[in-house]
Amino acid sequence: MDQPKIAGKAPIPIDLVEGETYAWCTCGESSKQPLCDGAHKGSSFKPLVFKAEETKTAYMCTCKQTGNPGFCDGAHKKLD
Repeated sequence: MDQPKIAGKAPIPIDLVEGETYAWCTCGESSKQPLCDGAHKGSSFKPLVFKAEETKTAYMCTCKQTGNPGFCDGAHKKLD
């Protein structure tokens, strides 16, 4: 399996709106981090599409190493 590019080493806050659909970048190549812009095309990666369950600010992962895909779990703190 391909490894994602580490797009950043800090989460990005995103204001999610209940009922809206979002596509989190899994490849790390998107220029619209942490969301997908289609840069994965031609690779084995696909965005993680999800619907916000509530309106809130979510801290989205940019290192792509999270154990909670889409959302920061602090995994970036373990990167060199």
